[in-house]
Amino acid sequence: MAEGRIIGRKDGAIGTLVFDNPGKRNAVSLAMAEQVPEVLGELLTDPAIRVIVVTGSGTASFVSGMDVSEFEARRSNADENAAYQAVAMRMYRAVRDADKPTVAAIRGFCLGGGMAIACACDLRICSDDSQFGIPAARLGLGYAGLYTQWVVEAVGPAYAKEMLLTARRYPAAEARAIGLVHASFPADAFDAGCADYVARIADNAPLTMLAAKRIVDDVASGLDRAKRDRADRLVSDCSTSDDYKEGRRAFTEKRKPTFTGR
Repeated sequence: MAEGRIIGRKDGAIGTLVFDNPGKRNAVSLAMAEQVPEVLGELLTDPAIRVIVVTGSGTASFVSGMDVSEFEARRSNADENAAYQAVAMRMYRAVRDADKPTVAAIRGFCLGGGMAIACACDLRICSDDSQFGIPAARLGLGYAGLYTQWVVEAVGPAYAKEMLLTARRYPAAEARAIGLVHASFPADAFDAGCADYVARIADNAPLTMLAAKRIVDDVASGLDRAKRDRADRLVSDCSTSDDYKEGRRAFTEKRKPTFTGR
């Protein structure tokens, strides 16, 4: 508990991955980073789960970054830093590569590594008292290329540069204006807003959502022949699925569809 922990929760079709280290504003220790792929994997392999919410414990912070108090002991030379970064990269990639929709539910501080986690998710929502920033320039650290890529995908190169060069904090309203977050809710109504937001996603066809995730990422990174072929396969999987039949029937019968992911 001194180093924090990662919690996995299941509630019907909603899985939740919680960064639980409130004494340090949910800063991520190396031990926590090591837990993420396993806990997330348990949520992803449950066929009942349709969407994953990624969040932090409490209301003060989403994730305030990696635990800086560990840096002297774990990142003081090139070899140690490489080993540390390998563990961190597995954590971030586990979130980014999830084959179910991921929503970062952000309250309070979302800083540094927390921004990388949030931008690794497909979607981001926040409370109106949240704050965002990348303070790497104040620590003398380089912000990894892959994390920077995800920030650029979220806000574009101009705002990504401003975030990195100024190292300033962005309030929720400004984060919404630059496209970093998709929706913002009043702090006292955040839980209800989040629940409604993710429930809408959970109601949709799993194969279609998987296709959307993969194809959008491939389009953003540049479609080559292999990616176009994968897009064609994903679209074909949707059009030959039981869910497509159910969607057609539900539309004709004017009822809500019941999708199975097959």
